[in-house]
Amino acid sequence: MRRDLATAPIPATAWPAAVTAKFTPEADRSPEQVEAVALATRLADELISADALLFTVPLYNFGVSQHVKTWFDLAYTDPRIDPQGTALQGKPAVLATVLGGNYGEGTPKEGWDHSTGWLERVFADVWGLDLRVVTRPFTLVGVNPALDAFSDLAADLKQQAEESARAHGRDIASAA
Repeated sequence: MRRDLATAPIPATAWPAAVTAKFTPEADRSPEQVEAVALATRLADELISADALLFTVPLYNFGVSQHVKTWFDLAYTDPRIDPQGTALQGKPAVLATVLGGNYGEGTPKEGWDHSTGWLERVFADVWGLDLRVVTRPFTLVGVNPALDAFSDLAADLKQQAEESARAHGRDIASAA
């Protein structure tokens, strides 16, 4: 199963409709609430039915894309995957994230990546996934001339990210 949130985004109105539906008797729910709950159920079904999960999420203006946040918020309304639910507990997952620059320790923009840490918290701590993370910084080297001085470092970081992704894939496959 593949869900591309960039080409098929979750409607921003779905989350509030799903939340208010929880406090509305089924017979009294609006069509929007019924549709939002059904979509949340489909999202949860996709997550629950997967043997393993791969999330590919770029850093977007120093934070999480609105599409990813809207998807998470809506899926989170399904009681099977909220903090009291256990349907995702221990499920293997990889978060692969790309960053145009480098926001790691000791860099001038250290701490500007407000996406990766949040995603780690919600996937591992809230949903209980057995999460592995692959981070690929400096993807704009060769695109943004201001970053061209970092070509060698970017190549090394790319190789490290690819090796990490392969190792995580092997671990998940051997566990399955």
